[in-house]
Parts: sequence; structure tokens; C-alpha cells
Amino acid sequence: MRRIFKLYGLARVFELLDKQTTIGFFMKVSEKSLKNLIVVGDRVLLKPKTNEKTQSGLYLPPGVHENEKIQSGYIIKTGPGYPMPLADAEDEPWKSPDEKIRYIPLQVKEGDLAIFLPKNAFEVQYQGEKYFIVPQHAILMVERDEALFD
Repeated sequence: MRRIFKLYGLARVFELLDKQTTIGFFMKVSEKSLKNLIVVGDRVLLKPKTNEKTQSGLYLPPGVHENEKIQSGYIIKTGPGYPMPLADAEDEPWKSPDEKIRYIPLQVKEGDLAIFLPKNAFEVQYQGEKYFIVPQHAILMVERDEALFD
């Protein structure tokens, strides 16, 4: 199963989540359905990180994390980035008119742990799982494991 997730760059995500969540996530949302998702523009699809247990060992009810001003989650998919304006055809006559739109890539990558502002996020339910769609400007900080991308 770990080999399947490495293909999509999600190995770090599932290593950090406990095995029960990983198995539940894999059963509910298949890798094929995640591959078919397309995130638009500068947005990012996040799976929220759930800490049901505090450092002292107390279990928290599910609604506690929803009221926090800052939340964290793992990046599952990213959009193409910020679109760049097309050059005028008169300005560059040697270029073909059917040239595709170019994008400035996003700073975040799949598998990163992101800390974001939930007031700018949109909560969505996809195949029974909770996700957030967050614009890049609402992400405050990213923790990246460089070994994942080597």
C-alpha cells in the first residue's frame, strides 16, 4: 500500500497519520478518485490533521478543532498556480495563436504539512471524507520533508 501512495507523493502524509486513519482513508477514497480531482488556480486541497488526543492523554471531541483560529492539514492536491497574462499577438508575431496559458507554480507541494487560516478555507465532503480547499495566500507555514521529493 505504501508503494501506491509514493506514486502520488502522499507517502509522508500517510506515515504521519496513524494506521487506522490510513486504512480508513484508503478504503473510502481510492487513489483513482484522487487522481481524477482537479484543483483550479492557486488553490490547494487539504486533508485536516486530526489530533484526537492531547499531550497529557485527554481525548478531545470532534468539534474542538473547528473553533481554532489556525488549523493544520496535509496537502493532497495542488492547483496549477497563478495564471500569467498572455502576450499580445501584435507584440510577438512569431508565436502561434493556440499557445496554452502559462502559470506561476505554487510554493507548496503534495505531501507538505500546511498551517492555514480556516476562515479563508472552504470545507467540502468528498466520498465521506472531510477536506478543505484553501487558497495559497491563506497558508501561513509549510513543513516539508525534502526526502520525499528526492
